[in-house]
Amino acid sequence: MRDTGTESVRESYDRIADEYARRIFNELQHKPLDRELLNRFAAQVRGHGEVCDMGCGPGQVARYLHDVGVKIFGLDLSPQMLERARRLSPEIFFLEGNMMALDLQDGRLAGIAAFYAIVNIRQESLSLVFREMERVLQPGGLLLLAFHTRDEVLHEDELWGRPISMDFFLLQPSAIRQYLRAAGLVVEEIVEREPYAPEVEYQSRRAYIFARKPGSLAQQ
Repeated sequence: MRDTGTESVRESYDRIADEYARRIFNELQHKPLDRELLNRFAAQVRGHGEVCDMGCGPGQVARYLHDVGVKIFGLDLSPQMLERARRLSPEIFFLEGNMMALDLQDGRLAGIAAFYAIVNIRQESLSLVFREMERVLQPGGLLLLAFHTRDEVLHEDELWGRPISMDFFLLQPSAIRQYLRAAGLVVEEIVEREPYAPEVEYQSRRAYIFARKPGSLAQQ
C-alpha cells in the first residue's frame, strides 16, 4: 500500500534514521514503567511463538524483549531505520513492512509490541491497522500498544535539524479502545502516565493498552 502519505512517512524516517537511533536506542534505560510493562508482556508471550516489534525503528523494544527471552523480530516501514536496527542488533531479524498491509500469515504471532507505531497513522486508517494486527495474532495473542494521548494533530517539517514532512497524531485512550474492540480485540488494561523528564522524551502524556485476541495461546 504505497500512497503519498505512506511514502512521505517512509522518506522522513529515512532522513532522520541516524539521529533517531542515536537518541532513542537506549531510551528504555530511563523508562522504568515501560520496562515493567514490557516484562509483563514478555511473561505472557514467552514460549508461545513469534512476537513482532511493530514499527520497530532502530529496534530498542525488540532488543529489550530479545534479552528477556522472547522470540522476537522487528518490522518497520523505513529501510534506513531497519539498516540501523540490524547494525545495532545483528542477532535479531528485521523486516520491511507496512502495518496497513502486513505480509504475514494469519495467526502467526503470539504477540505484538507496538510502541508509538500508530503515531503517524490517520484515524481513518486505524481500523485497518488494528484489523491487520488481529488477523496475524494467534487466538489468545497479546498486543501491547503505546501511544501519545490528547486529541491533537501536530505537523512537523523539521526534526533534529533535518527536513521531514509528517503529521503526528495524539489520541484519546477511549477512542483507541473503541477501534481495538471493533477489530475484535479484547482490551484488558489501560495504563496512563505523565511524561518523563524533558531530557528523556517529548513532553506528552502516554498511554499503554494490553489487548488480546479471544482464545488461548498454545504452548510451543
